[in-house]
Amino acid sequence: MNELPQEQTMNINIELGEKEAEGIYSNMAIISHSPAEFIVDFTRILPGVPKARVHARIVMTPQHAKYLLHALHDNISRYEAQYGEINIEHHTSSVSSTFPVSGNSGAQFH
Repeated sequence: MNELPQEQTMNINIELGEKEAEGIYSNMAIISHSPAEFIVDFTRILPGVPKARVHARIVMTPQHAKYLLHALHDNISRYEAQYGEINIEHHTSSVSSTFPVSGNSGAQFH
């Protein structure tokens, strides 16, 4: 008799250190990519300060970047269902938001 294997659930124990639990505030991310990886640099810009420093860099495979995209979409949908739509139309910024169609020039959101 041929039986399909039962789906196995894997429990992962994730440890959150004290420093990491504080989090890092970011109001700008610069995203760039190569054929093998996506790089997300988290930074913050402050009024009157012409320079921003990268506070965290996350490097991931294209597949994991797509998983992150889907996870963010799912969580934003749940957030908006509970708290209402997130309005970004009236957001103004001194940094332009560019999303290149292709290349490695780095898309930004702010």
